[in-house]
Amino acid sequence: MADSTITAIKQELASLRKEIRYHNNRYYNMDNPEISDYEYDKLMLRLKEIEGRYPELITKNSPTQMVGGNALRTAGVLVKHDVPMLSLQDVFSKEDIYAFVADLQKQLTNPEFVVEEKIDGLSMALRYENGELVRAITRGDGILQGEDVTENAKVIKDVKKHLKDKLPYFEIRGEVYMKKKAFDKVNGRQELLGLKPFANPRNCAAGTLRQLDSRITKERDLSLFIFNLQTATGRIFTTHTEAYEYMKAQGIKVIHNYKVCHNADEVWEAIEKIGDSRGKLAYDIDGAVVKLNNLADREKLGATAKVPRWAIAYKYPPEEKETVIRNIELSVGRTGRITPTAVFDAIRLCGTKVERATLHNQDFINNLDVRIGDTVKVYKSGEIIPKIKEVVLTKRPQAAKPFYIGNKCPVCGSIAVREEDTADIKCQNPNCPAQLENHILNFVSRNAMDIHGFGEAAVHNLIIAGFIKNIADIFHLPEHRDELIAKGIVGKEKNTDKLLQAIEKSKQNEPQRLLTGLGISGIGRTAAKSLMQSFGSLDKLMQADAAELLAVPDMGDISVNAILTYFKDAFNRDIIADMRAAGVNMTLHDSGIVDEALAGKTFVITGTLPDMGRKECAEFIEAHGGKVTGSVSKKTDYLVAGEAAGSKLTKAQSLGITIISEAELRELLK
Repeated sequence: MADSTITAIKQELASLRKEIRYHNNRYYNMDNPEISDYEYDKLMLRLKEIEGRYPELITKNSPTQMVGGNALRTAGVLVKHDVPMLSLQDVFSKEDIYAFVADLQKQLTNPEFVVEEKIDGLSMALRYENGELVRAITRGDGILQGEDVTENAKVIKDVKKHLKDKLPYFEIRGEVYMKKKAFDKVNGRQELLGLKPFANPRNCAAGTLRQLDSRITKERDLSLFIFNLQTATGRIFTTHTEAYEYMKAQGIKVIHNYKVCHNADEVWEAIEKIGDSRGKLAYDIDGAVVKLNNLADREKLGATAKVPRWAIAYKYPPEEKETVIRNIELSVGRTGRITPTAVFDAIRLCGTKVERATLHNQDFINNLDVRIGDTVKVYKSGEIIPKIKEVVLTKRPQAAKPFYIGNKCPVCGSIAVREEDTADIKCQNPNCPAQLENHILNFVSRNAMDIHGFGEAAVHNLIIAGFIKNIADIFHLPEHRDELIAKGIVGKEKNTDKLLQAIEKSKQNEPQRLLTGLGISGIGRTAAKSLMQSFGSLDKLMQADAAELLAVPDMGDISVNAILTYFKDAFNRDIIADMRAAGVNMTLHDSGIVDEALAGKTFVITGTLPDMGRKECAEFIEAHGGKVTGSVSKKTDYLVAGEAAGSKLTKAQSLGITIISEAELRELLK
């Protein structure tokens, strides 16, 4: 590269960094930005682009290596808790609440209780020294330490950075959360940028608070409620509500919906009132907290190792709403599994818009008797995953018909079969576009065709570009050499030629590798080898009937049916014919068997062997007629154990299986 070019690049880097630092100062320190976020993002993208091409030019003080303006933060920096941030014991019934109140009334004289909303967010402690915010800490392990998030806390509008009173030390605890409106705005932006939306406001708030870039934290508009005084010096507080009134006078935002109660009836009435307001709040709550008001009483009762004895959290039943199913969509996963999904009129649950829920499989559909047009009750499992609870049969349309997944793949139209002893219905075509990428990666893997040069990115790009539609297309890639190089899909000329040479070389593989790569359910490397040793060629295997296949060692009904189904499919036969025409070997020339010295014996290999790797050891055993499996059972004859042998050794010892070393394995052949 010419000196003039690199000089120009360095000059542009210096100019960009200077300009970005200026705008960071305007944004963070002066709170008076001169340019829009879009314009700022363009500057940062240009800087990242150049630094990506010339990483050796990255400096420690580059804006890309800093957090926001001066908001430097390193992920995972831990700070010791001055006061433990314990969780609360959860209860779910009125009886539990009454029992809690009664227990504390027995231990204390006329105790007062405070009932307040349990905000669905994440805990954060704020420490003030002489009225100035010095540290913000997440809950962490709750006992010993949490993560320092001070710089991000400072950009949350509800966090007071300066207090009116200059107490020597003042620590409070609150809940960081995100309002529903703010959450919808963030997810709208995520979708606009083609990014994965957040599951719910809590997850979004948690991820935002731990962001390395406080600029992002500020943009996402987090909120904060304070719900407890942790400790203070310079002033004595007698009650929780007194601390609240003091905090409000300091401008601190405390939980506003709280009520002082004197008996169980009042406590339960307050809990119900909060529950009734759930859907009207601008934020999500997941319960109500009942806590002692008197701080000395709290001190007297103390805490267990995990929870305080003076507070409890009542969890409301999962929010559920009715909606109407408009469609049931079928999708095919990378393994061929067909999954039905209910699509219904949009509803809002636990802070998010919901319009889809999985129906898992045909058994689930049958048990629920769910149909298109049905009115159903939907809730969120763990307040995260939408689930259909039940069908409202009284609202079922007369024309609603039972739904069946059927026996055809919704993507490629090939036969779909319900696998024995499972509820899964799977497409039997490994070349199905829905599972093609995974199928290709298996085909080129070390245990199958062993074609070097195929990474996940290359396979993905070749499929997207239309060069690979099935496994046979791999052997047609040499026909597109110039185009592949021009588009840089695999890499430059050298890398492309290496891949094409590896493809050409693989055509001479023994057919058991090809059979392994076809992706027939249950037919791995060991089974493929046995089949080729029995039939001698793929052509003869394709012509075999069930009785002939069952005669092969360790072939069972499930594997046999999978083989017959695969070769019966016209699409699969066309693929094999295409590979045959391309020159792919389908006849066994070298069985790999040296002798039958270990015939009829089953081995398992574990630990690190002194001279051979596990794969090499397995090939050694198989070359002498033995069989290698992955797990120890009563059928295992020998466990070949090396250093650091683990659970397999223990199991073999318990079953009385003979344990041998690599040297003793070799002795078996003498």
